[in-house]
Amino acid sequence: MIRTVFRSEALPPAERLAAFDDFLHTRDPPMRVTSTAPERFRATARARDLGPVHILELACSPSVLRRTTRLIHRSDPAVCAVVFPLRGTLTVSQTGHEALLRGQDFTFYDSSRPLRLRITGPEPTTLLRVHVPWTLLPLPARRADRLLGTRLPAQEGLGALLTHFLTDLAAEVCAYPAADETRVSAVALDLLAATLTHHLDGTLGPPPEPRDCELAGRIEAYVLEHVADPELTPRTVAAAHHISVSYLHRLFRTRETTVTELIRRGRLERARRDLADRRLRETPVHRIAARWGFRDHSAFTRAFRTAYGVPPREYRETRTE
Repeated sequence: MIRTVFRSEALPPAERLAAFDDFLHTRDPPMRVTSTAPERFRATARARDLGPVHILELACSPSVLRRTTRLIHRSDPAVCAVVFPLRGTLTVSQTGHEALLRGQDFTFYDSSRPLRLRITGPEPTTLLRVHVPWTLLPLPARRADRLLGTRLPAQEGLGALLTHFLTDLAAEVCAYPAADETRVSAVALDLLAATLTHHLDGTLGPPPEPRDCELAGRIEAYVLEHVADPELTPRTVAAAHHISVSYLHRLFRTRETTVTELIRRGRLERARRDLADRRLRETPVHRIAARWGFRDHSAFTRAFRTAYGVPPREYRETRTE
């Protein structure tokens, strides 16, 4: 269920900007805000978490939100964010690009890079920001550089599907059962990944041979079928398909991921689903980790926290209450 997490009207006018700055500074990823008219500043923030998908709807007076190098060093969850205005105008600047967004436009940004979001007036702007861990997307962050801070259209196609779906999630006031929450977050991840890949098509070199596409698809299915095997590695995957490890890596360059990333994401997602399953509440976390191929519990905990923002035990507590 979406909930209000900040409301400036509850505070005296002179305290609103500083309170909102404190609020942003304690969020992950942390940011800072400045305004040329602090005495007239207003902001309301609503948030919703659907597994690894984090939604923030922000209605804010003209101001500038920044994520600096210092803030990145302080805390970086390594997330990909899609942002767009629901009302008003927003300018997003990152990696030398600047996107002026109004109406049906959106852009992406990376939490690991310095960022500026400028909300222009005279009326408040309402924006929607949704972020997910890069580890759950089918391409590494560095391959999306050319899209960061670039204005992208949302009038039709995948852009329209993505922004409409996310807008509906933010508007939905009821809570989902745990199983439906997992399904909805999976749809959001798929739409986000498909939109990123669509806008990168044609910029990453010649298309792969059909034979290579077919083989890579079979390998991906094989990996997901055997992801619980702790012995599953790129070397064993290559051997099972009678190809060299170097050829395996070349195949997956065209899919904007690596076999190692595919194995890790598959294991983490299955462990996450088990942790959210009330029927498995009494199963120790370390056994769930081992069930999905994680030999080292501390390594599993670190990987899970990086991917989903919370340790596995805390995630289970919030999903099986």
